[in-house]
Amino acid sequence: MSKAGFVTAADVAKLAGVSRSAVSRTFTPDAYVSPAVREKVLRAADELGYRVNRLAKDLQTSRSSMVAIVGARFYEPYVAGLLDDLSAALIGKGLHALLLNASSQDMTALLNLVLEYRVRAVIVLSGAPPRELIDQCLRARQRMILINRHMENVEAGAIETDDRMGGRMAAERLLAAGRQRLCVVRSGADTPSQRRRAAGFLERLDEEGIACERWVAGRGNYEAGCEAARSLLRSSGPAIAPAIDGVFAATDRTALGFLNTARFEMGVSVPQDVSVIGFDDIPEAAWSSHNLTTIRQSAPDVVAAVLTLLAEEDEDAGPRRVAIPVSLVERGTV
Repeated sequence: MSKAGFVTAADVAKLAGVSRSAVSRTFTPDAYVSPAVREKVLRAADELGYRVNRLAKDLQTSRSSMVAIVGARFYEPYVAGLLDDLSAALIGKGLHALLLNASSQDMTALLNLVLEYRVRAVIVLSGAPPRELIDQCLRARQRMILINRHMENVEAGAIETDDRMGGRMAAERLLAAGRQRLCVVRSGADTPSQRRRAAGFLERLDEEGIACERWVAGRGNYEAGCEAARSLLRSSGPAIAPAIDGVFAATDRTALGFLNTARFEMGVSVPQDVSVIGFDDIPEAAWSSHNLTTIRQSAPDVVAAVLTLLAEEDEDAGPRRVAIPVSLVERGTV
């Protein structure tokens, strides 16, 4: 056996007294090897602690078992939950996730990583990376799956939550509650998903002829909600009605920042004075201290759609789009 480094197939072959090819066939699904040889190989592999080198296997078969996931702001609860579900589902299918952070300023290095690993597919999360990286991957004939990243005339699979319908649902709920002085709040990140949600909200209000304030700023999702509450509710107080009476926040984190600042810093009662609706349905939204009414986008549905697209190997069929429906989750902030 080698004095240093990993145990190799050659080490197993030597201990088992068989050829190197016999070891390879033993660990290759559907390859033939006699029961006696298989038993020798497996016994030697177990004794040595041998495991198949998957990267080398991928090179031999020209079929990678790795799937790259490119995104940013992995600390956001919805993104973190989606990554947890997705990586577990990939392992369940015999695949492995290569996580690449598009927050890096060096897009050339990121592009090189994506292409050099020759992964089975690249999954791109909403808001990252920039368009030029996606275009270069497609030119290199790298298979792509875009999640909540709508792009016209792109040869890539796409999974899109019905963000616009979610925005319309939020508007409908606030109108049903009798709210008339409304505002839509987005963070400075201003992702495509946030823009579509806001557009659906404004579209529904336009149909009723109701004006709506628009607030876009903030360093991050939660901070954006805090800053929006301080700005929009600054003249409020126990005896002064706030200038707005209904808020749709484009993410739950933004909604929670607004909610907590309104209640504990500005002294505004929710939902008595102001109603608040979020989007995502992250676990924190259901906490009893928040009890946030929100629009749910199902991470399990997104993961199922990714697995479906990965399983579709017929390139002649062309890229496919999968729509993920949304739903209103009634809690206690409207």
